[in-house]
Amino acid sequence: MKGIVFSEFIEMVEDVFSPEVADKIIEEADLPSGGAYTAVGTYDHQEILSLVTNLSNETGMSIPDLVRTFGTHLASRFTALYPSFFEGTSGTFNFLETIENHVHVEVLKLYPDAELPTFTTVNDDGVNMTMIYKSRRPFADLAEGLIRGCATHFGDDISIERDDSKEGDTFVTVFKMTKNN
Repeated sequence: MKGIVFSEFIEMVEDVFSPEVADKIIEEADLPSGGAYTAVGTYDHQEILSLVTNLSNETGMSIPDLVRTFGTHLASRFTALYPSFFEGTSGTFNFLETIENHVHVEVLKLYPDAELPTFTTVNDDGVNMTMIYKSRRPFADLAEGLIRGCATHFGDDISIERDDSKEGDTFVTVFKMTKNN
């Protein structure tokens, strides 16, 4: 997993909770990296799972809620760091349709060794969309948070239902989304 995700997670913990909480969850995790992340580095995704587990223990918030909150935070950071990804898109559904063939292509130019999930979208009628997320990592909650963060960015009110499953060693989530505005 790319270091930008880790460094943004630590930044979110410092901003939302405190720098002391960030230090504590890093210390308690006993991470191979020592908790020192660079944006372009690559780290084992188990490290972020350890950090989130420790944050859950520290705050009493559920792990899925924390990961979705992080996804929302990460979406706002991506809009600031990579505004070109969002330019020319007219809303959440339109943006989600660009992830696989535009955003991920650009991400791989920046980080050629990135291991990205796949997204398949079906925009049924402009009001309803189905998106299928597939990944070897269990981060559907992060994807949901990113979707919610994109909806906030575009000012869309979207309801999300999801169905989680596994296909062998691949996590699969079907997101069914409806625009409410």
